[in-house]
Order: sequence, then C-alpha cells, then structure tokens
Amino acid sequence: TYYKGISENVDNRLLQHNNGESKYTSTKTPWVLVYTAEMEDKRSAIIEEKRIKRLNRKSLIKLLNQ
Repeated sequence: TYYKGISENVDNRLLQHNNGESKYTSTKTPWVLVYTAEMEDKRSAIIEEKRIKRLNRKSLIKLLNQ
C-alpha cells in the first residue's frame, strides 16, 4: 500500500502515521518513507499530489525507481 500526501514536516507526519494518529493509515503500519519532493509553495504541492494519486501502480513504481 502506498500513501500519498503533502506535509510541511515530513518526519513529523511519518511519526503520526506510525503512531496510529491517522484513521486511514493506523491499520497499515509500519510506514516507510520512499519518496519526497520539495515544492515551491502549497499550491504546487497539491497539484503534484493529485498528479501522483492518479498514477497507476506501474507508473508509480517507475517514479519511485527514478
């Protein structure tokens, strides 16, 4: 399972997921960070998140292997 999301503090967000503080991710622990990208602003981050969420599994794995 891959979780895709945005955060201003990636390390803290990963801790929240692994500590069961998110209803969706709490049953799928432990989470491992496999990809990050720094964006210029929140709008750019949201656009990129939506693009990544639309990828099929093959395309997502290709992105992760780059």
